Amino acid sequence: MQTDFSTSLRRGALLAAVALAHLPAQAGDPFGTLAAVPPLSGVRDATAAPCQPVDLGKPLDLADVVDVALCNNPLTRQAWGTARVQAAQVGVAQAAFLPSVSASASASRLRNEATRGGDPYSRRSLDVDLAYVLFDFGARAASLENARQLFAAAASTRDASVQSVFLAAMQAYFQKQAAAAVLEATQQSEKASLESLNAAEARYRVGSATPADRLQARTAYSQAMLNRIGAEGAVKTAQGTLANVLGTEPTRPLALTPMPPAAPGAGFEADVDKLIGEARRRRPDLAAAEAQFRAAKANVAAAQASHLPTLSLGMGAGRSHLSGQPTYDSSSIGLTLTIPIFSGFSTTYKVHAAEAQADVQAARLDQVRLLVALDVWNAHANLATATQSVKTAGELLESATQSERVAAGRYRAGVGSILDLLTAQAALANARQQRIQAGTNWFVSRATLAQAMGALDSGLLADLAPQAAAPATQKDRP
Repeated sequence: MQTDFSTSLRRGALLAAVALAHLPAQAGDPFGTLAAVPPLSGVRDATAAPCQPVDLGKPLDLADVVDVALCNNPLTRQAWGTARVQAAQVGVAQAAFLPSVSASASASRLRNEATRGGDPYSRRSLDVDLAYVLFDFGARAASLENARQLFAAAASTRDASVQSVFLAAMQAYFQKQAAAAVLEATQQSEKASLESLNAAEARYRVGSATPADRLQARTAYSQAMLNRIGAEGAVKTAQGTLANVLGTEPTRPLALTPMPPAAPGAGFEADVDKLIGEARRRRPDLAAAEAQFRAAKANVAAAQASHLPTLSLGMGAGRSHLSGQPTYDSSSIGLTLTIPIFSGFSTTYKVHAAEAQADVQAARLDQVRLLVALDVWNAHANLATATQSVKTAGELLESATQSERVAAGRYRAGVGSILDLLTAQAALANARQQRIQAGTNWFVSRATLAQAMGALDSGLLADLAPQAAAPATQKDRP
């Protein structure tokens, strides 16, 4: 009976060792934890398909810009990698519920003058050991829960990073469009100033204008040139910012598709309390803070469980052979109860540290919850202001355009002063830029409110696509 038992035990241990040793070879992710992390993807495919290359040589629309940023920006790749790290840690925690099997083999050549007369002999042995924790009063379960919550936090942090890059891409897109529109507006102002200067020069030559009129016109033209030069620099800066968000070099030229000006509707005046409540349900950074708090609570349970006993099963089987001697087999099976008695109070302080960390995470959770409310409040207020500003800036531009036309006509007719004309042209140039900035602010505020609510997605792009661009310059308006 003993021989049969030893043989069965040895075979069982060997089979378990072979099965567990081949498990990683059969599946690189046996617990399926890494599969829980979706691949990096853009916003066009609702199935979260892996990123596809985008031709940066063609004019990019808003969705193209967001897609490229989400796929190429290092921040999204970092967050994705961090999520995979935590997913792997879940697998590590799950592995604690399985037995561990180890095998050892040895071969040696010996010589003993006392027992073998100096003749060499060999010794070979093969051992397989299995260790399995049967019961640990919830320590492994708490560690697994901690790992799962940390993975949930990492996944939510990844979503928050995606939202941040999403918003940064939209802001860079709008700023690039706005910079191009401002440059066009300054070029129009420069052209108008040059025409005024030529008119003043002509009137001066025939004696109907004073030297002061000519100097004022030249000063206005020089100022218009400076404004145009500054606008050209702003275009280059916006180009570099956009390239950086897209994860490419600033020297790479990027063209954007032209789009019409902002036209805010009336569908954004929702109750701010409802918006805050919705944001607290959707914001990924708040979800991450909640998961980190739950992970800290699980860590407290794991630390407390380290005070308690552990029951383990041990099995072993081996075979040894000594030259000149028969081969013999060995086997063992037993239970081990480990009872922590005294650890120099280290376990006690580990529990205290875990409890304090849970308090820290609870405070951080409250902080993030308040921050979510503040973000929504500010974004809602900014959007309301931007919506009103777009309408007022449009009226200002229309009035300034008419004023400049009247002043130019009066000056050409010889009944108006150069000062009136230059003042009207300066007001028109300022109105153009204010209209451009108002439209840009509205687009950015709309996107910022969506980000504050955790709702930056392809749906927002669809809403903005018919109009999402920097406001058109004066030649695009009646």
